[in-house]
Amino acid sequence: MAISTGVGFYRLPYSPLRAPLRRYILQVRLGYADAVDAFDDTKSHKVFDSVSGGSDANGEALEWKKLKSKDLGISTSKISRPTRIVLNGLRKRGFEVYLVGGCVRDLILKRIPKDFDVITTAELKEVMRTFSRCEMIGRRFPICHVHIDDTIVEVSSFSTRATKFGRELSFDPERPDGCEERDYARWKNCLQRDFTINGLMFDPYAKLVYDYIGGVNDIRKAKVRTIKPANLSLTEDCARILRAVRIAARLGFGLSRETALAIKKLSASVLRLDRGRLLMEVNYMMAYGSAEASLRLLWKLGLLEILLPIQAAYFVGSGFRRRDKQYNMLLSLFSNLDKLLAPDRPCHTSLWFSLLAFHEALSEVPRDPLVVAAFSLGVHNGGDLSEALSIARRINKQHDISFQELTESKYIDSDKLLAEVRSLAASVQSALTRMTDEYSVSQAMAQYPKAPYSDLVFFPMALYLRVRKIFECVKSGRERGFVPKHGSKIDYELLGMGSLREVRHVFARVVFDTIYPIDDQLEE
Repeated sequence: MAISTGVGFYRLPYSPLRAPLRRYILQVRLGYADAVDAFDDTKSHKVFDSVSGGSDANGEALEWKKLKSKDLGISTSKISRPTRIVLNGLRKRGFEVYLVGGCVRDLILKRIPKDFDVITTAELKEVMRTFSRCEMIGRRFPICHVHIDDTIVEVSSFSTRATKFGRELSFDPERPDGCEERDYARWKNCLQRDFTINGLMFDPYAKLVYDYIGGVNDIRKAKVRTIKPANLSLTEDCARILRAVRIAARLGFGLSRETALAIKKLSASVLRLDRGRLLMEVNYMMAYGSAEASLRLLWKLGLLEILLPIQAAYFVGSGFRRRDKQYNMLLSLFSNLDKLLAPDRPCHTSLWFSLLAFHEALSEVPRDPLVVAAFSLGVHNGGDLSEALSIARRINKQHDISFQELTESKYIDSDKLLAEVRSLAASVQSALTRMTDEYSVSQAMAQYPKAPYSDLVFFPMALYLRVRKIFECVKSGRERGFVPKHGSKIDYELLGMGSLREVRHVFARVVFDTIYPIDDQLEE
């Protein structure tokens, strides 16, 4: 968990509020009415009412809310064992502890969180003293990494202030009259976060969720909305642009109008991120079961032509509109990949990168379905092309005729089929080279003058070489000692680590599911 504070807060007089702060506090909405347990101190209602401007867009009174976790359907059994150890360890030493951020959102949505973030009243030095395997990381916003078994639990402190060059970057909003210290500390921390749905705090001991900014209601509405005004929030931290896309895609949420417009306006600012960060953010989109939705959103918001210009050129060339809900082969490949993955069962980066290169090769030179099938089987079995061709010829199922990347099926003799399979392997290698060459990337959208210029390549050489290794066997022949995987069960631990055997197996499976789609009626 990283909290971005920026310089957007100012010391404000109690009333009236300046417009930016007024707008983002106004995001709080009434929701889950039956679950709301209002604070006993009625002054706190009045305090927030005066801070928020009195009412929301529907004319309803606004209030800080604490909600019973059982009424939100939160099950504490989903909290991981390492996180429980951290929570209990700090609480036993007399500190307050809360779960915060995306894990609270996921618990409300009855999803298993990818990870858990803890915030505490303890100083980070006290966290270090509490756990033997603990390290402090981060200069701008330091946090603790607590190592429990093979898991890292991130712990932040209410007292931590973001700094740059030794100077504090944030300024506290005015503390409203009648607001108790604990509420003020929680509220102030929530205001520093990115999106309302990530601005919730959960006390697992009191079994209460604190909602100061309307996060619960935005979860109900399935909306991703910035806490601060969107232009300000995304300017302060352009990585929030990619996080918004990733969260919306993974949860199936929409973006608030203000957030979507700001992303379109500021899309080019993501080029300021270093390449390692860009790869990390794109990998979060592609490797965790929401790649298809992420590609659609990136295209819709004008980000695809910046991050992946070659794939954007394919969309343009195939007449795929920004809001198009139809499928093409690229989206179908990743839709089938998504069916095999989940937030707790991701794949290695090399798998989705190999699918991009494979598709680029087919979009450049369409192939006979038999060639594609034999190629995929050759990848799967480590380059045994005699076996691959033999199995491919026994396929009697109709391929998907809607893809322009597949030519009409016809008879091909064995010598020509072998040559075509090796030709496809060479094309995939060439596609890999184009996708990692700045000049080739910059020319992908050159014929579309209104498109933003991008020569961005964020795939490192090590990844390029790793993906080449996946396909080399088809061109060079059977790999000595390689044992192909049998059966359909996926070893997700090995897949996440990038095991060549596991990645090749899932690659072939995704390609086959795309070319020869499963007949649902037959399955039933």
